[in-house]
Amino acid sequence: MTDTPVYEPPKVWKWERENGGRFASINRPVSGATHEAELPRGRHPLQLYSLATPNGVKVTVMLEELLAAGHTGAEYDAYVVNIREGDQFGSGFVAINPNSKIPALVDYSMPRPTRVFESGAILLYLADRFRAFIPDDPSDRAECLSWLFWQMGSAPYLGGGFGHFYAYAPSKMEYPIDRYTMEVKRQLDVLDKRLAETRYVAGDAYTIADMAIWPWYGVLTTGRLYDAAEFLDAQSYTNLVRWYEEIAARDPVVRGRKVNRTSGPLEEQLRERHDASDFELRTQDKIEAAE
Repeated sequence: MTDTPVYEPPKVWKWERENGGRFASINRPVSGATHEAELPRGRHPLQLYSLATPNGVKVTVMLEELLAAGHTGAEYDAYVVNIREGDQFGSGFVAINPNSKIPALVDYSMPRPTRVFESGAILLYLADRFRAFIPDDPSDRAECLSWLFWQMGSAPYLGGGFGHFYAYAPSKMEYPIDRYTMEVKRQLDVLDKRLAETRYVAGDAYTIADMAIWPWYGVLTTGRLYDAAEFLDAQSYTNLVRWYEEIAARDPVVRGRKVNRTSGPLEEQLRERHDASDFELRTQDKIEAAE
């Protein structure tokens, strides 16, 4: 027997109150802007509005990789969108992403300003625009895109499913935690078996597929995501750990993780990025020391 009451869904659901959890104050069942707020704009053609969540890190890593590879046209300005405070519902942000999710990018180098939203779409847009980090061969490109879209389809089970019920829900519930843990471990097994065969996810070359998957599943093995590495026995996926560590050591990845970060060690927070020199001069530890 259990004392947990059985929930009977109503015939028509209505939003009547917040249901708890870390993001309850900003969750709502309708779209659109809640307030007027213009977006800042810097001097570079590429303008990024984001936060250093796994989805945000994908794009800043890609931009830093492009710059490291010599693509000077990938210079960008990056501004924080604080999703915990509802910045994503400002009118300026909604105009470039009607879905109110970070990251969002505007490319002013095009004949007309081009908005791109959804992290996978941004990676693909930048890869095609600069002809980098995506294979030219049709078969290899198909493999890369398959893994890119694998991440886009799989990560909601990790984030909105496992992450929510394990780390953010107002109380621990066995059924959803077990349900999503089972699926996340299956996904980790998929990656681990793939990485037993190949150096990178899509093959021998480092691609946007790695950039998409690494901030979610790679970082998960370290405990920095949901503090769940021990619970998931993530270190047992040895091929995944090997791949995580190789990518983590790349200088553009180290830089990309810092951009738009507002938590953690101050020296790892570059809340706005406008120039490569900002990594040396404008991390949060230096800003606060100068105040």
